[in-house]
Amino acid sequence: MLRALVLAALPLLANAEPRTCLVVSVSDGDTLTARCGGAGSHERIKVRIAAIDAPEKNQPFGLRARQALSELCLRDMAKIYRRSTDRNGQIVADVECRDQDVARHMIAGGWAWVYDGATELEDAPLYKAQDVVRDARQGLWKDPTAVAPWKWRKQQSEARKRGPAPG
Repeated sequence: MLRALVLAALPLLANAEPRTCLVVSVSDGDTLTARCGGAGSHERIKVRIAAIDAPEKNQPFGLRARQALSELCLRDMAKIYRRSTDRNGQIVADVECRDQDVARHMIAGGWAWVYDGATELEDAPLYKAQDVVRDARQGLWKDPTAVAPWKWRKQQSEARKRGPAPG
């Protein structure tokens, strides 16, 4: 019920001109691959969900986050509202599956953080939704020591640079 209230209170996506594509795979809790276009002219695109960052696959809650995104989108049609392209050439977009905003769904379920760099005006309600689910201790917020993915990736990178522990 809490999740339904949070989702109902948030405004709809503001971007126009979506592409409607079939979601063919889910890499993790914030990345999917979709097949767009008509028969014989399909294009596969990799899409990172805008404004959120989900745990990495080998991070605590990573597999559960991937499962949550798969349950919502996999083998279903998605509306993809492109925002930008990231430094890796990947599309960053707002995505709707089953008439639900995917970022809101992942935040309200407790399976992702609002990305620390989210600054778009339309992203502001996501912070409120995150506060609600964190206060309710749902999803990854059940673990008071959960580490945001951008911090976890930095820790992993630093550990690789240091090399294996002696002994």
